[in-house]
Amino acid sequence: MTGATPFRKRPFRRKKASEAQPGGSVPTDATEASAESTALVPSSHGEVSRREDGDLSDAAGAHDGERGLAARLGGTKGSVTGTRRLAALRQGVRRSGEGAKAALGHLTDRVIENAPRVPVRDLATLRRQFPGLTAEQLADKLVAGAANGTSTVGAGVGMAAMMPVPPAMPAELAAEITGVAAIELKLIAELHEVYGQRPPGNLKQRTVAYLGSWAEERGVDLTKPTTLNAALGGQMKRELRQQIMKRMVRNLPNLMPFMVGAAVGAVMNRRDTRKMAEHIREDLRTRQVPWDALPELPPLDHAAELEELEKGRKELDP
Repeated sequence: MTGATPFRKRPFRRKKASEAQPGGSVPTDATEASAESTALVPSSHGEVSRREDGDLSDAAGAHDGERGLAARLGGTKGSVTGTRRLAALRQGVRRSGEGAKAALGHLTDRVIENAPRVPVRDLATLRRQFPGLTAEQLADKLVAGAANGTSTVGAGVGMAAMMPVPPAMPAELAAEITGVAAIELKLIAELHEVYGQRPPGNLKQRTVAYLGSWAEERGVDLTKPTTLNAALGGQMKRELRQQIMKRMVRNLPNLMPFMVGAAVGAVMNRRDTRKMAEHIREDLRTRQVPWDALPELPPLDHAAELEELEKGRKELDP
C-alpha cells in the first residue's frame, strides 16, 4: 500500500465521446442545439427571399398593368383622333363638292340667261355683208371670225392672270366661259342660217335649240322638235353643265402666270372653236337645203323679239 495513492484522491477521469458511444452516431445536447440552429437559419432566409421575390413580382406586375392600361388608353385616344380627322376630311370634301356643283349650276344659269341676248344675223344680212360667196365659203368666214373672237377672249383672260391671284381665278374662268359661249352660240345660229336649217319658233325656242346644239356639238334636227319644258328640263341642263365643266377643265392652263396663259388660252380657244364648228358643219351638210330651194323666211328682228321676251319675263316675275 506504501507509495500508492488512495482511491479517494485519484482525479476523476472523463470518458471520451468515442468511448461513451462506440458507434459515435448519437449527438450530444450541444451538437443537437447547434444543428437545430443551423437548420433553422437557412429556412428563415428562404422564407424571406421568397417573400421578397413575391413582392417584387407583384410590383412588376402592377407596373406592367399600369403600362398596358396607359397604352390601351393612348391607343384609344389616337384612334378617336384619327376618326375625327377622317370625318372632318370627308365633310370638307363633301362641302367642296357641293360648292363646286352650286357654282357650276350658277354659271349654267348665266349662260342660259345671256343666250337670247346674243344678236344673230339672218341669211339675207350675211349675203349682203359677204357678197359673191358660196355657202361653204361663207361658213369658213364665220368660223374664222368666231375663232379669232374666242382666241382674243382667251388671251385677255390669260393677261389678267399674269400675276396670279387665287381668289380671282374662279371669276376669271367664269368670265372666259361666258364670253366663249356667247361667241360660239352666235356662230352656231348663223351656221344654221347658212345651211338653211333655221329652227322654227320665236326667239326663246330658237335659243333653246341652239343651246342644245352647243352642248351636244351637233346640228339641230328639225325633224325632231322638242317642247320648251323638255328642252329646258334636267337633261338639257345636265348636258350644259357637262359642256361647261369640260371647257373649264380645258381652260385651266389659261391661268398660268407671266403671259404664258395668254398664249395658251389663245391657241386652245381657237382650236376648240374650230373643232366644234367642224362637228356641227358635218352634221348640217347632211341636211343642207340649197339657197335657191329655200322658202322665203322672215327677217330676224332681234331687237324687237328681245324686247318682247323681256316684257314677258317681267310679267311672269312677281
